[in-house]
Amino acid sequence: MPTTLHTAPSPRARPSVLPIPTGGTAPVLDVVVPVHNEENGLEPSIRRLHEHLTERFPYRFRIIVADNASTDRTPEISKALEAEIPEVVAVSLEEKGRGRALRAVWTASDAPVLVYMDVDLSTDLAALPPLVAPLISGHSDMAIGSRLAKGARVVRGPKREIISRCYNLLLRGTLAARFSDAQCGFKAIRADVAERLLPHVQDTGWFFDTELLVLAERSGARIHEVPVDWVDDPDSRVDIVSTAAADILGILRLGRALTTGTVPIAHLRAQLGRNPIPVDAPGVPRGLARQLARFAVIGVVSTLAYLGLFMLLRTGMNAQAANLLALLVTAIANTAANRRLTFGVRGRSNAGRHQFEGLVVFALGLALTSGSLGVLHAVATPGQDIELAVLVLANLVATMSRFLLLRGWVFAPHRRSES
Repeated sequence: MPTTLHTAPSPRARPSVLPIPTGGTAPVLDVVVPVHNEENGLEPSIRRLHEHLTERFPYRFRIIVADNASTDRTPEISKALEAEIPEVVAVSLEEKGRGRALRAVWTASDAPVLVYMDVDLSTDLAALPPLVAPLISGHSDMAIGSRLAKGARVVRGPKREIISRCYNLLLRGTLAARFSDAQCGFKAIRADVAERLLPHVQDTGWFFDTELLVLAERSGARIHEVPVDWVDDPDSRVDIVSTAAADILGILRLGRALTTGTVPIAHLRAQLGRNPIPVDAPGVPRGLARQLARFAVIGVVSTLAYLGLFMLLRTGMNAQAANLLALLVTAIANTAANRRLTFGVRGRSNAGRHQFEGLVVFALGLALTSGSLGVLHAVATPGQDIELAVLVLANLVATMSRFLLLRGWVFAPHRRSES
């Protein structure tokens, strides 16, 4: 049987140390491949990865197959590969979750550089040396493969392309993320940086990557991006709908934690040797950061409610009518929430004017989303998933414009003082 790790039920709990053999000398690089029910593609992928590292990587390495609660022959295949190839280690976790597997193995590793990649090897392995080189040299703290960076070559369907771009735009609009691709399964991190960040990463599933990246960026970690060649796996069994819902909930939770100070960013910056963030940074208006954070959280909730209403209404009416009603209802609620929580306006004074002007701002969002739907239906006959993806993208643009108009016009401080 493969090495078994018993993990505590709490996602914050530090996993037990894995008995990973090192043969007397710790490797420079640990490459973790999280797997769940991958009996068909596991063996050829690990052999291909091992061959590439043997031929191209000049330092000692180790490949760790981290099985999380597989119910097929994956554990047996992992153990057979471990017995045959000295650089391969099989680890078995009793609970499912990619994030849980990465946390467990990375926490126990004695290698200075930690990598993970998807078992389908969708990313061309030629990108591995430029991924880890800046970490080995000490130039960067974390590195990510990016399918959206200049120079990347990607082969995938339009649905996944649109969803990926919408998700990364959502991260930029809500969590102020500056990295280009949160979900590419090709990342590396220095072990000393991971040791400080992992205790504060709560997610155990697909949002793990995003949460780790956001915390790294907020803590001042130097993140290196590598454009990759990437070919979509046609046999991918990722449930896009449930994963997207989990990601949105993760954004909500993380946004709240960052806003309330639950995550000790200042302490993490100090641990990583970064300068503290000034309270009043030059060129940044007082209170802007807090307003942006609250607006972002409200925006995510509004977007989730908007998409839910749209899908509900879409079953009984056409796309344009469903879009109008869903946007109208959520716009009224959004204006009321931002009035009180983001801009601190309380009481009934000027509430009517605020809602009226909020509806003017709503008209911009309607024009953007309706126009996007119109263009989409003019050039194709899309399914509901493509409609939703286009609406998310248009709604993100409308959201950014809405914040600027609410802050600079509807709830502008000089207008409140004149009332």
